Amino acid sequence: MFSSVNSRAIVPVACAVTGFVIACCVLLYAFVKADLVTGEIQHAADLTDTVVKSTRYAMLKSDRETLRNIIGSIGEQQQVEHVRIFNKKGLIMFSEDDQELHRFIDKTAAGCSECHAGTEPKRSLGTMAQARQFTNAEGHAVLAITAPIYNEPECYTADCHFHSADQSLLGTLDIGVSQAPLMRTLSQLKMRMIVFSGMVLILTVGAVCALLYRQVFLPIQKLVDFTSRDDDAILDSSFPEASGEIAHLAGAFQRMVKRVRELEGRQDRNSG
Repeated sequence: MFSSVNSRAIVPVACAVTGFVIACCVLLYAFVKADLVTGEIQHAADLTDTVVKSTRYAMLKSDRETLRNIIGSIGEQQQVEHVRIFNKKGLIMFSEDDQELHRFIDKTAAGCSECHAGTEPKRSLGTMAQARQFTNAEGHAVLAITAPIYNEPECYTADCHFHSADQSLLGTLDIGVSQAPLMRTLSQLKMRMIVFSGMVLILTVGAVCALLYRQVFLPIQKLVDFTSRDDDAILDSSFPEASGEIAHLAGAFQRMVKRVRELEGRQDRNSG
């Protein structure tokens, strides 16, 4: 397989180009995926913040009916998988799923263990730490965001509330959105990058092979054919259509043959 100069030159170049293109595409896909996931998390965080602000007035007025309607309306959105509000003890007070009401959240579940890993729960988390990705019972990929609902002066000073000023956390809002659109986008991106990588490999390797053949392999083959002639043919002709090192080698070979012929002539005259 590697007996000829062509194969010994082309195969390593093709392997190097292939590895480089694949590595670049894999890195590019990883970066784009990370950016898309980060954007999805930020979008979910913005949605969570909007819900908290939307329910703030109803919470201040202790208007549970309005809260239920808001949570139910949000849960009816196409990409929303779940939305719930649970109190400090983890008891679900509001949810778009009536079967979840008045049940306790599993603190060891995904998204809860980050805050409850130690003996004392963490008071605050960044947006990325609040996010979690998992597969729900229906087999759907879900991106969920948890947002704490903190106690504010309007909360513990209102007549209709019973929260004390010492209670810093009133509850937590948990929203899960479907990752199906993101998965479809990533799948399309992966297929397009595979096709793009294939096109780049074919064009790049083809161009490199054509360049090597035109600039290296063809002149070498001409040099081989030129040096394979008999002595008279080599001395009486010039190396065709070549320049640079290949032409220099052909000229050096001609001079060497000429020098050998001169030495052989002298030996013949001396022996005669």
